[in-house]
Amino acid sequence: MKLKIKTFGIARDIMGGKEVEIEIGGNTVSLLRSSLLKKYPELENLRSLFIAVNQNYSEDTTQLVESDEIALIPPVSGG
Repeated sequence: MKLKIKTFGIARDIMGGKEVEIEIGGNTVSLLRSSLLKKYPELENLRSLFIAVNQNYSEDTTQLVESDEIALIPPVSGG
């Protein structure tokens, strides 16, 4: 399954663009996370990395379809 993923902050820097496409061998957020970490091992260094599906934070068991809007939300700092 091919998924388009919107990236923000440090995740955008690591992945090299504001939107990337990745192919995964399944249909869950857990499999997407595993695929991302294999392709972009630097993501492992982030304190937290949330995955939003259709503008909602998702659980690892969330089922995905190719038309989903997926975004990676890295840790943010404020002041």
